Amino acid sequence: MREVAVLLLFTLLLNGCSSYSAPTAQTAASGVWSAQLPGGDGEASGFSFTTQFTVNSDGTLSITYFQFLTAGTCFPVSGGAQTGTMTLTTNTTTNAVTGTFTYSVQSSGNTLTLDGTVTGTASTTTTLSGGSITGTWSLTGGTGCNAASGSFTMTQTS
Repeated sequence: MREVAVLLLFTLLLNGCSSYSAPTAQTAASGVWSAQLPGGDGEASGFSFTTQFTVNSDGTLSITYFQFLTAGTCFPVSGGAQTGTMTLTTNTTTNAVTGTFTYSVQSSGNTLTLDGTVTGTASTTTTLSGGSITGTWSLTGGTGCNAASGSFTMTQTS
């Protein structure tokens, strides 16, 4: 019996010292985000936008606001239809948050797609602070502009 108690205590101590990563509440990343998409050519270049969303429990985004800060023939200022996903994990030892992000804007036969990696800190178990996303973007379609691609950064502003 004593051996079992010692083994149980040892197991609990090891688990308490691990850097186990548990899923973060997806609402942690909700808020306003600003994106800069350098690269591309002509009308398919220099995109930037602001968006606001809530992350649903299944990782999909409920987007409540979107506006391009750059005007062009590829997309209207309102951007058309937007969809996205964000899946986050928090390291409970360091409160570091990492995850994946996808975002798509479609209008008039053009599709702008962003794929990136989320980083930040969990200021509580459900709140992401200092969120940042880096990755790549691509534009397909060709209505009013040429196909293009580049890298992007997005920052959580509130």
